[in-house]
Amino acid sequence: MSGSESNGANTVTGVRGPLVLVVDDDDAIRDALGDVLAEAGFATLSARHGLDALVVLNELEEPPSLILLDLMMPVMDGWTFCEVRRRNGSLREIPVVSLSAVPITRSNWPAGINAFLAKPIDIIELTWICFRLTGRKNPLLPAEQRQSPQTSTAC
Repeated sequence: MSGSESNGANTVTGVRGPLVLVVDDDDAIRDALGDVLAEAGFATLSARHGLDALVVLNELEEPPSLILLDLMMPVMDGWTFCEVRRRNGSLREIPVVSLSAVPITRSNWPAGINAFLAKPIDIIELTWICFRLTGRKNPLLPAEQRQSPQTSTAC
């Protein structure tokens, strides 16, 4: 498959819930994240790299609620994707969680990133961030521990 071809990522998987685009060049990571997000009530799409993600985003009638973005990928890495996203008004509004095995500090996050998770990914933290950034309360927590996403100070 050439770098500009879509990988069939326009097939939504998971349940009917907020849509999350998972962008990672590792098939196993994409599949695992899709499973975790489906279990938490999210629908998912996937893309193998930044350019593939742009193709998928262009094909959608409505944008996803969130993008999970690996930084180190072939064809178009996460930093380049973020630069393209920043210049596109409709994409700029989609929250992005950056994922990477490369340690980065907040001062060198790609432009427009809402949160960063280091690999290996803490699944509880991932789902909490996804709930927060999509404006949903986390149904996996007991009622007394649920916080409104708008009032949270984490990340």
